[in-house]
Parts: sequence; C-alpha cells; structure tokens
Amino acid sequence: MKTPNDLQYTKEHEWVQINGDGVTFGITDFAQDALGDIVFISLPKVGDEISAGDTCGEVESTKSVSDIFAPVSGIVTEVNSALTANPEVVNADPYQAGWMVKVKVSSQLEAADFLSAADYQTFTEG
Repeated sequence: MKTPNDLQYTKEHEWVQINGDGVTFGITDFAQDALGDIVFISLPKVGDEISAGDTCGEVESTKSVSDIFAPVSGIVTEVNSALTANPEVVNADPYQAGWMVKVKVSSQLEAADFLSAADYQTFTEG
C-alpha cells in the first residue's frame, strides 16, 4: 500500500493535505483496496458546510457502500466532479487524480487529530 509521507491520515481512512486554511482530502490506498472496484461516488456540493467526523459522502464498490467522513470542518470550495463519471480513478490513483473534496476550514486545524504516514501504516497493520 502507498502511504505518501507528505500527507496526513485519519483513522477513518481518509488522507488530508493541508494548504494554509484549505484542505484537500480523499480516501487512502488502504481504503480503496479494501473496498474493491469502486462503481459510484457521492460527494457534497460546493458551498456545503461540513463538520469534522460527520458523513459527507459515500463510496460504493462491488463489495459494499462506505461513508466518507469529513476530516475537518468548513465550507466545500471544490469537488472532483470527474469522479462522478469515472469513480474507478480512485482505485488507480487515490492520492492525485482521485482526490475528492477541497474545503476552506472554519477554525484552527488540530494537527494532533491526524496521523503521520508511519502512524497510519502502523494503524492499518494492527
């Protein structure tokens, strides 16, 4: 499994890239592998307010349906609309072309809430 060191991770299997007061996130390589072939993705709409820990979308695969949990609170500024027509991109490239949502955070980020790449690898191995 790929776990890039320049990203942070959640125990709900989302990756997070922080850029100032903006955050981009998606599901991890571990999550997409566990789900199998992704066939449908439901994402929030631009302008939606999301809250950390709450469900903000769904990923449907040939095996199951899984919730996408917001890793931060804020306003959705962009969604990867290409995933609507081609959800399988998440299987092929979860960290680049398979990004899901960009958010302008509404409060100070608590980096302690996120796992480093090494900590996430340990978490998924346990």
